[in-house]
Amino acid sequence: MQGLSRLTSPGVLARIKMENKTPGRHWGRELFCTVEDSGFCTVKESVIVLTKVPRGTRDILPGDIETWQFFEEKVRELCRLFGYSEIRTPIFEHTELFLRGVGEVTDIVAKEMYTFTDRGDRSLTLRPEGTASVARAYAEHKLYGDAQPIKVYYIGPMFRYDRPQAGRYRQFHQFGVEVFGTSEPTLDAEVMALSLVFFRSLGLTEFTLEINSVGCPQCRRAYRDKLQEELKEKVDGLCPDCADRYDKNPLRILDCKNNKCQDITGDAPLMLGSLCGECDEHFTAVQEAMDALGEQYVVNPRLVRGLDYYTKTAFEIVSPVLGAQSSIGGGGRYDQLLSTIGGPDVPGIGFAIGIERVLLALEAAGTLPEAGGVLDVYVATAGAVPAPVALRLAMDLRGAGLAAEKDYLGRSLKAQMKYADKKQAKFLVILGDEEMQRGQATVRDMKDGSQQDVALADLVGYLAGQVKEAK
Repeated sequence: MQGLSRLTSPGVLARIKMENKTPGRHWGRELFCTVEDSGFCTVKESVIVLTKVPRGTRDILPGDIETWQFFEEKVRELCRLFGYSEIRTPIFEHTELFLRGVGEVTDIVAKEMYTFTDRGDRSLTLRPEGTASVARAYAEHKLYGDAQPIKVYYIGPMFRYDRPQAGRYRQFHQFGVEVFGTSEPTLDAEVMALSLVFFRSLGLTEFTLEINSVGCPQCRRAYRDKLQEELKEKVDGLCPDCADRYDKNPLRILDCKNNKCQDITGDAPLMLGSLCGECDEHFTAVQEAMDALGEQYVVNPRLVRGLDYYTKTAFEIVSPVLGAQSSIGGGGRYDQLLSTIGGPDVPGIGFAIGIERVLLALEAAGTLPEAGGVLDVYVATAGAVPAPVALRLAMDLRGAGLAAEKDYLGRSLKAQMKYADKKQAKFLVILGDEEMQRGQATVRDMKDGSQQDVALADLVGYLAGQVKEAK
């Protein structure tokens, strides 16, 4: 309990602050009470004060958000070059969309979804991934009636109840692309190439593209039987998750990171040896297209993405700078997804990249961009110069397209200059009594410390030119 050491003044309105600092249950409560003659308090009001975000979430503060904006600007710039348009979908959907689209036996649906019932007794779920929502939008708005293919991208928050760890949160953010309307193999190559070009544009160089084919429902059915036959005498040695997957989704056993499971499945048959003719030809054509682009990749026959909707091409980008949890993005083809959720039989392909994971990789590689200065000009005043004069100048500068700020705390000139430096302002304008009498202002270049007296009438134009030249 904090805020009240002794209750010795009857009639005084006191405030008592209480805190619970238990990890994951951090809260505060303030009690407003009146001190009685006896020394006891009569509580007048109790207010809960929450002082910590929920576990697995985070605030993105000024100083950090500039890096996120840099990331998002790269996304939009690159997607425009590749012909993608942005799409925005709700952050919650009908639960059935993910049960049918993502798959009831996936870890996401079985263990990680945030599902709730609304006041209309409808089951809704915070989206755990973006593809199902975009597919639903494609079907609902009949985008299949437009010229194909439809190429879209999204940036936004996703939600999964998982154990928080480095770069993994319960509310996390993804950049993803989706393409509907064709199963042409060179599109698979383009989608994978887009992800690689994107990582390079961020300055990330240590990563590997791993690819595989998970076949189609027809050839996968025969492979499933073959894999189960191989593992039926070894189920007891698998980890609990893989033992459960044996009946429900045996392909996922191959992707388990448990060393014991990897040893057990070391000699198991692989999907690539069971592809039907069409899937085999498609995978060969995808590799030929990647070779034609000069892109490096590794065929990983054990790669199985964790979502049920994948068919044929599956891929993942891994970076050694993140250690064991090395994935920074991945995706694949999902030719049956739309028909599974009640839409038309239209093929699709896409990928998703975890923003927090990529930023962590950039930081580990030492290539995380520093947040640049957000201010072009800081307007400082000295002496008896009225504050409205500085405000008017700041507004005129903003009207000319310059980021400008002024003092609102009555700081001394020295303190204003220190603040301008802290805010990484490119130029400092000093409005003092003598300068104003001469109809001038002093402009300081914050980079080299040089100063120039400029007529007030020419000030905005002069600074616009200087800022443009500095860029």
